[in-house]
Amino acid sequence: MKKIILLFIICFALFNTIQAQTAPISNLYKGTVDGKTPITVYIKTEENPCTADLMFTSMYRYNKSKNWIQLNITQNRKAENEFIMVEHDFSGVLILKKTGNTFSGLWISPDTKKQLKVDLKEAPMTKKELENFEKTMEKVNYENNDC
Repeated sequence: MKKIILLFIICFALFNTIQAQTAPISNLYKGTVDGKTPITVYIKTEENPCTADLMFTSMYRYNKSKNWIQLNITQNRKAENEFIMVEHDFSGVLILKKTGNTFSGLWISPDTKKQLKVDLKEAPMTKKELENFEKTMEKVNYENNDC
């Protein structure tokens, strides 16, 4: 009987570990560029199945625009709270530092002549909003990367 209970506990722990490793986490951030232009950023984080590193899928938009801009995110391996986010087609770069549930840093134009302050704070989202963001991100990714 003890062996069955022990086996059950081990299987349950293994299942929870596997499930925790593969469950993506989605976050919504709202804030401003240059202190006055409102933006919305959606980031999905999941574990890379090959390396166990984190992978990020993301997009953002200026709230006055309906167009989303896909972001390619890289996390600094030496300082895990630092990120560089490159806009699709290299139309700009965000260099951000995460502190708690906020990001702050700079948006930099490709020619580096414009450097604008960025401040973001995590915002709650409903299940319906999450579904809509996922559909939108899939569409943006398809539009940018379809053959």
